[in-house]
Amino acid sequence: MPLGTLDRTAPPLFNQGPSALSKLIFFSALALFLMVADARFHIVQPLRTAIGAVLYPIQWLALKPVQLAVEGSRYLEDLQTAQSNEAVARKALALQSERASQADTLAQENARLRAMLELRETTQTPGRVAEVLYDTADPYTRKLVIDQGLTNGIVAGSPVIDEHGVLGQVTQVLPFSSEITLVIDRDLSIPVQNVRTGARSVAFGDASAHGGGLELRFMAANADLQEGDMLTTSGVDGVYPPGLPVAKIDRIERRADSAFARIHLLPVGHVTAARYVLVLAPIGAQAVPRPAPTAAASPAAKKKADRADAKAAKADAKADAKSDKKAKAPR
Repeated sequence: MPLGTLDRTAPPLFNQGPSALSKLIFFSALALFLMVADARFHIVQPLRTAIGAVLYPIQWLALKPVQLAVEGSRYLEDLQTAQSNEAVARKALALQSERASQADTLAQENARLRAMLELRETTQTPGRVAEVLYDTADPYTRKLVIDQGLTNGIVAGSPVIDEHGVLGQVTQVLPFSSEITLVIDRDLSIPVQNVRTGARSVAFGDASAHGGGLELRFMAANADLQEGDMLTTSGVDGVYPPGLPVAKIDRIERRADSAFARIHLLPVGHVTAARYVLVLAPIGAQAVPRPAPTAAASPAAKKKADRADAKAAKADAKADAKSDKKAKAPR
């Protein structure tokens, strides 16, 4: 049979719809459009919130076997270890009680000094305790997921701490859970203050450090910094309350070819082993609005006040002159 008589076209059964290349181009363009639109306008955020609410029971059931195994191992803990932990806890409680009594005395003195200096009183920052569920699966970020969400009053931007120091900030809130970006994440920065010198700066997450850390950027090579200096929150950003421990300076690299020093920090909070955290309300939401300034006096009122002052001055001058004459008159 001659080759020219062979039909090379596909049967109609397999020649339906657009081609595979057209489908690839269309869906690739659609995926690119959705990614750009979500990054710019957050159009997928409601869908992400709804999916998170639907998948929460499944995540809760999937975590139960792990939690049961962990709780079982803790339940079978040795009695002697438990007794030693209790003794250590009692000592720590006694020490904390002493510090609490000293803190109460200092708070009273601080309140009296503020009243004397007519300074604004510091507000108490409310907080809510939450439990860490799991770490996020993204290997390029440092985030945690907690069991508190919109239904519990958690808002985006809230600072998160543990018993040692600052852990991070709430960056995404779902109905029943929230996502925390840790201070060691490269996309998070926090204003800090050196306790020893009082100098303010900004600490950035440094995910490339061994085990996770932070970094002080744009600090002069001759800045007054020492290894071991404690850095706390400065409170100038309106998010973190001032005075919360953040990190300690671990290493300072001063290079001759650069005007800036490279400063490595170690976080004070247990960013990789936190189990229970405290979510605080942003201090910007507690700011009390200042009273509106009083309206300036009109020009007519100013003229009347000036005339009254001039009349009073003339009357005083006349009274002084009369009293001088009486005093000089011979008796």
